[in-house]
Amino acid sequence: MKLTEENYVGIAEQAIKELCSEKDQKGRLVGPVTTSKIRNLLAMTSDIYNDVVNSQSDKLNAEIIGRINYMKIRFIYEAGREPKVKKLVDKAKILEHLEEIKGSRDQYILFSRYMEALVAYRKFYGGRDE
Repeated sequence: MKLTEENYVGIAEQAIKELCSEKDQKGRLVGPVTTSKIRNLLAMTSDIYNDVVNSQSDKLNAEIIGRINYMKIRFIYEAGREPKVKKLVDKAKILEHLEEIKGSRDQYILFSRYMEALVAYRKFYGGRDE
């Protein structure tokens, strides 16, 4: 489902709720990705966001598109390193939403807000890290 101004908050909430309610084979709550790990993912997004917001064009330039592609690789790498990050990336469909940007300034801003919503709901539903 493509992110829109109307649905991105609900999509983020649903993804985090599902992650926070996952249980292992013995019925114990597994717990979502740690707050610090998800905030690191948000930090990658925020670095680009500042440049995107300051750009005057509706289309992103080649340098920013390259940085977004590199960020996608970093998300894939982090997902490969840590199973909980992979679950987050899969459940929240982060890679699919990155593909939806397609050089659009507005779509990147929306993606960045989506990442912020994931962090906020992780803190709200996930509680304290162990």
